[in-house]
Amino acid sequence: MTTTTTATVTPPAETAPAGPRASWAAVLALAGFEARRLLTRLPVLLAFAVYIGWIVWRTRTSYAGFPALQDADRDTQTAPLLVGLAVLLSVNQAVLRARRYDTERHFAVLVLPPWRRTVAHLLSLVPAVLLVAVCVGGQFGWEALKPGALGNGSPGELLAGPLSVLLLGALGVLLARLFASAFAAPLLLVVLLFFSLFTAMSQEGDATRWLMPVVDDYSIRTLPSELLGRPAAWHALYLAGLALSVALAAVLASGEGAGARSRSRSGSGMGRVLRGRFVGNRGVHAGLAGAVALTLLGAVMQTGGVPTETEKARTRYSTAPQELQKCVERDGTTYCAFPEWTSRADDWAEVVDRVNSLAGDAVQDRSLVVRQRVEARYGLTSDAAMDPLTAPDQVSVGTMWGGNRVPEFAVAVAGVLVTGKEAVAGTLCDGRIVTVMWLALAGGSDPLSDLRDIRVDDSTSGSAVVVSETEPLSMTAAHTELVRELLDRPREEIGAKVTAHWAELTTPEVTTDRTAQLLGLDAPEEADECQE
Repeated sequence: MTTTTTATVTPPAETAPAGPRASWAAVLALAGFEARRLLTRLPVLLAFAVYIGWIVWRTRTSYAGFPALQDADRDTQTAPLLVGLAVLLSVNQAVLRARRYDTERHFAVLVLPPWRRTVAHLLSLVPAVLLVAVCVGGQFGWEALKPGALGNGSPGELLAGPLSVLLLGALGVLLARLFASAFAAPLLLVVLLFFSLFTAMSQEGDATRWLMPVVDDYSIRTLPSELLGRPAAWHALYLAGLALSVALAAVLASGEGAGARSRSRSGSGMGRVLRGRFVGNRGVHAGLAGAVALTLLGAVMQTGGVPTETEKARTRYSTAPQELQKCVERDGTTYCAFPEWTSRADDWAEVVDRVNSLAGDAVQDRSLVVRQRVEARYGLTSDAAMDPLTAPDQVSVGTMWGGNRVPEFAVAVAGVLVTGKEAVAGTLCDGRIVTVMWLALAGGSDPLSDLRDIRVDDSTSGSAVVVSETEPLSMTAAHTELVRELLDRPREEIGAKVTAHWAELTTPEVTTDRTAQLLGLDAPEEADECQE
């Protein structure tokens, strides 16, 4: 008798179907993988190497150690564009990788539909953007930690660099979803470079230039923070909205929206967007509409021009600075500065004391007023000169400091000590120029280098124009010859003669030859054009 035994086999537990949670986990895993690949692509590595090298090379000596932070924040914007262009090319190639190697059909068996893969590529941009933000923060922080730093930076200005990288990266993803050709991204770069050159020639007040990611106004003179008139916050909103719009458009162009259950396999990505052949993407459409609204809001608000309040403030700062300044006294000299520059009084006092010490007892009873001035009525990029002060014993000082600004200010101080008025000092063309230049330069650590720095042609011989915040001085070849000879002599020896003959050296009738005689020098061999 045969006994039949029936075995009951328990089937293995079914694997839970991949749901939304598993899909998003896969999206994050793919994003991490693509982010690592993106950061190790050669163009991106080279761009970051150049970018970081530029930061170190420039920031070491920028602003001669005396940065105004309202200028330093704008300096963080242009260089990240190099990284942004490299990211655009690299992420575009990453999205096209499957098509390029003919592996697109293999993705059909995965849990990631095209739109989720697009989201993963967009998320892969985040580490590069954050790294740029760290570089921007490092560059600005380096400037802010310099002992001579002052002023106030703008968060909106600092966001422009990272947001530009995000925007360019999102453009790379969108191009890959719209066009299968690998040449689309390089062509876009050519268009962007051409448009950037066009907008770079636009002037302050031209609304179209704010459509570019970066609007770096190069200022000849530093303006107080409240006078800049740059819509930095609105521009940051514009960039953020535009980057989000491009990213969501890339998701739609991939053929499906969030939660889609079916998609069309025919037509180009652009065609699917236009015909709307995908379902379940209302959230993406709503997000895109909101992002476009933010972009338009930022675009409209940033093109409103310089506010009326800012225009009025610029006029007030330019014509009536004394109403806005705080004044302190140091050793008989009064220093009046705008609120952001009050800490600069000690630096000015050091120069004034040095020039006064060379003149000796002859100027002990002189009480100078050093007044900070700025010409802001013509905008951030204007190079308009300031009129010299006409009141006695008043010296103008600008908003920039360090480097050749120090001997420039010393010349202004010496000019007022010798002539009594800044307006008169700018018209000198006699022997008094020799005394002025010696007083200004002799106390420096490298007088000849300072002489070169304050002359327009960077020379130490012949005739030249001496740069100034107001009216420049004109040195003849004879003046230059005598000044160089004086700078070669012992400072104490020449200082004693200057003090002894102060009255005659500072009279309007003194000639260059007579100045040389009083200071123990031979008559100059070079021509004295002003007196011919």
